[in-house]
Amino acid sequence: MNIILYFSDQQRYDTINKIVTPNIDAMADDSIFFDNAFTCQPVCGPARACIQTGVYATQNMCYINGISMDKDDDNTLAKILNRQGYNTSYIGKWHLASDTSGFKPRNNVQKAAIPQELRGGYNDYWLAADCLEFTSDVHGGYMFDKDNNKVEFKGIRSDCINDYAIDYIDKYNQAKPFFLMISQLEPHHQNTANKFQCAEGDDEQFKDMPYPDDLVGLKGNYKSEYARYLACCKRLDKNFADVVQKVKDKGIWDDTVIIYTSDHGCHFKTRNMEYKRSAHDASAHLPFVMTGGGLAKIKTTEKYIGKRFNGFISLLDVTATILDISGAKIPKEYHSQSILQMLDMEIGRNHIFLQISESQLGRAIITDRFTYSVKKPLSLGLKSATSKVYKEDLLYDNLLDPAQHNNLIKNKAYKKAKAELKKILLEDIEKIENIKAKII
Repeated sequence: MNIILYFSDQQRYDTINKIVTPNIDAMADDSIFFDNAFTCQPVCGPARACIQTGVYATQNMCYINGISMDKDDDNTLAKILNRQGYNTSYIGKWHLASDTSGFKPRNNVQKAAIPQELRGGYNDYWLAADCLEFTSDVHGGYMFDKDNNKVEFKGIRSDCINDYAIDYIDKYNQAKPFFLMISQLEPHHQNTANKFQCAEGDDEQFKDMPYPDDLVGLKGNYKSEYARYLACCKRLDKNFADVVQKVKDKGIWDDTVIIYTSDHGCHFKTRNMEYKRSAHDASAHLPFVMTGGGLAKIKTTEKYIGKRFNGFISLLDVTATILDISGAKIPKEYHSQSILQMLDMEIGRNHIFLQISESQLGRAIITDRFTYSVKKPLSLGLKSATSKVYKEDLLYDNLLDPAQHNNLIKNKAYKKAKAELKKILLEDIEKIENIKAKII
């Protein structure tokens, strides 16, 4: 079974709709839509490391941006798939090769070719930049190929990334199945310009688009940026549809599973000084779609084609799911769980556990009703991956306040709920991080 992981960057869950993503919406009859997918770490590098390693950031130690993935890890996603007989390929943003922060000797390849040993084991096609936001903008840029050659491209960035992926699929002629990860930068803001960038004129259709309730009334830059952000999402929608069509034209639709998701969402600086790095739904809730004719050949996915799954799934679960589709065994040390097994049992995770860094050293859980978040006092989560002491920070009743405007952390009426949530979170920290922490 061929597997494609189509990965956007900083895309909100609520951008998947008939207006912004009409092509994805039209795929509903051939797809499974997941309504409760959440990130495990709402920042770019750590989220990607979790996908590549199948474990939380405190285990792979890529807990902030600027820490390279362990080159000696033999159980990365690509290395396991290689042993399973796959060709593994990667196109786009990597963000896991440079050591510009953290505890390792400094090694900055953000704008340079990524050494082979820092590519996570991908063994076939490689065309990537460690920090694509530094080597390109909406009008073009450059990446590096498998042989470390600089490859320049001109034109709308997401289109160009997509064209490379389509060309790879079109020319693929090997007997081995392939795994291809397409890692777009959009709709992430353009760091070098400090704003969201889209193709000229693409944002006009969204000038009068209503703002999501969670943004309205808060400080931030959504009023100036939201239209361009949605324009990026809509262009990705066409890009994704073009990849799907190429798979069909290639004649491999019935032997391919395609996953579309993102690393985290975006709250437009309404909750902190950046765009994510918090437990809020805007930051944590992800789009997540599985499609492809191959779904009909998998017992657990066949019965869900054309339906929605409401169970909780974590971004971390992408790893075990891909391995399960390939027939590979899931390593015992993985915290990742196979979505195929969840579909079989017709139930997702009991709740979502998040680790948060770079705005705080935080931990959070999301349940069927509440979002509960704690953080280490006086820490931005930059110098250490873990803590033994946390302070309560956020509590939202998502049933009564889905826009999360009313922080209930000091509300005495929720004392019992807080006690239960606190117990669950401390159990998660001990189980996942092997730390007996306390929350004050």
